[in-house]
Amino acid sequence: MQELLLDRRRQAEEDILILLEHPPVITLGRGATTDHLLLSSAELTRRGIEVTEARRGGDITWHGPGQLVGYPIVDLQVCGRDLHRFLRQLEQLLIRTLAVFGVTGERVAGKTGVWAEGEKIASIGIGVRRWVSWHGFALNVSTDLSGFATIVPCGLPGVAMTSLERQVGRPVPLVQVQEAVIAAFAEVFACRYAGEYELDPP
Repeated sequence: MQELLLDRRRQAEEDILILLEHPPVITLGRGATTDHLLLSSAELTRRGIEVTEARRGGDITWHGPGQLVGYPIVDLQVCGRDLHRFLRQLEQLLIRTLAVFGVTGERVAGKTGVWAEGEKIASIGIGVRRWVSWHGFALNVSTDLSGFATIVPCGLPGVAMTSLERQVGRPVPLVQVQEAVIAAFAEVFACRYAGEYELDPP
């Protein structure tokens, strides 16, 4: 789907934000090393966790139910072909989203992503093709954090992971987080939400 939308974005004027949940899967970014994979292939298969390579930046991460994944298909020529600025904008939209639920999101100097009270709550890994972005961010909402014990998250030894529900101490419906992400995306990227995108067959 991302490949199709990448091609369409070059011929259209609208940016697109894909929001979804993945089944349990470990993805290896372009900077990943298998040293950061802590279980054998056989054990991962037994646990029902797929391992796949992703054409994005960054190291290794885990995705699963309760984690809101966002893939922005954005024309970066509009923001001056500035990848660092784009990464900071993604962090900002996540920080604004967390603020809606009373959680203070923070940046850590020299590291990409968002933290809350010293624990990582959101990861970012993007890809860019002809200055159109794909891949994106993963925000832990009600995620089973034990999934991260199968890897060295983002290649950061000793990093502790957290979730929005752990931070607020109550269940948070994923649809509410989706709505907050959409609103924050519109604010940060100075655009208007035009509704759901109808993906016709190619």
